[in-house]
Amino acid sequence: MARDRVRAVRARAIAPVVALAALTAFAVAAPEARAQGNFEIQVYGSELTAPGQTMVELHSNTAVLGTTRTENGIVRTQGAVHETLEITHGFTPWFETGFYVFTSIQPDSGWEWVGDHIRPRVRVPASWGWPVGVSLSLEAGYQRREFSEDTWTLEIRPIVDQMVGPWYWSFNPALERSLKGANANAGFFFAPAAKVSYDVLPRVAAGLEYYGDIGPIDHIDRPRDQQHMIFPVVDIDLGPRWEFNFGVGVGLTPATDRLIVKMILGYRFGPLPNH
Repeated sequence: MARDRVRAVRARAIAPVVALAALTAFAVAAPEARAQGNFEIQVYGSELTAPGQTMVELHSNTAVLGTTRTENGIVRTQGAVHETLEITHGFTPWFETGFYVFTSIQPDSGWEWVGDHIRPRVRVPASWGWPVGVSLSLEAGYQRREFSEDTWTLEIRPIVDQMVGPWYWSFNPALERSLKGANANAGFFFAPAAKVSYDVLPRVAAGLEYYGDIGPIDHIDRPRDQQHMIFPVVDIDLGPRWEFNFGVGVGLTPATDRLIVKMILGYRFGPLPNH
């Protein structure tokens, strides 16, 4: 899912720098968010959707062991099935925009709409010849109070990754803040994510994904209140248009759901990039 298939045009190389600066300036100026949790569990790669192409992904996950009752107005996670539709369109070799629809199938109330997010993203063109892939996403949106203490949130996600032979790694040191809700005055929260995988077969990679939330960057949470989760995962390339990711996550702290199963199935519409 993280192979770089996009080749940018050197004459337009300055445009990504301007866009990166604009996104960062907007994010820092915005008021603060704990991001929507456990609806889209994914470590991002730097690769973007190719120009003129649309990627449709279904993110499915369920907490086999999670919270068992409503707490602070947030419905339980155990037994709930989260289904997220992500639609991403590539506009240029260095710019794409994604849109999310979050839903949840609750054990007690059935299928419910949770919220929507939008995510513009830019990247450093491959033509620059950097040894690592670099991109930056800015995600903002709404989620209902029953599913999050923060109803309007913002996430700034830098992305750095690299392929080294059969090995792949990615690091996403995300910053999150609440625009409206319980944590609106708490400042930026640090929610890092990372991935390491190895190509065990030409179209199959096995690896580990990590997701964390250590609390506000100016005073981090106590270890027991932080969230840390490890997912052994498998990625399968099902052809030029299909992608598949599956993992089982184990929570490492009392504040984390203890066992989550997740799956991502993606399909590309439109022209395929040249190889």
